[in-house]
Amino acid sequence: MKYKLIELADVIRSKNSGPYEITFDIIFKEETMFQKAAASGVFNKKLFADLYHLKEEDVISVVNFPPAKAIKATIVRPMASGNLGEADVYGAQQHGPMLGIEFEM
Repeated sequence: MKYKLIELADVIRSKNSGPYEITFDIIFKEETMFQKAAASGVFNKKLFADLYHLKEEDVISVVNFPPAKAIKATIVRPMASGNLGEADVYGAQQHGPMLGIEFEM
């Protein structure tokens, strides 16, 4: 069955993890869906590298956090927070590419 992430998650967000990194949180509505998504292997470094046009080594981590029914990922910011030309100082507007994720489980 094919699933849309926006239908399974209560929260899909991004935020600063310091001036040089951005963290993404996907918090699922239901424990079962979190378990299935975590076990599927869909949420990995390659996915985040592809979504954000990075090299896989620039994806610092992708971790499952069962107490919160969450999957968390951290990437290297393409441009440091507050640099000249950087348009999202807080990193709070970077989750957009994740909204289109569809996957099968």
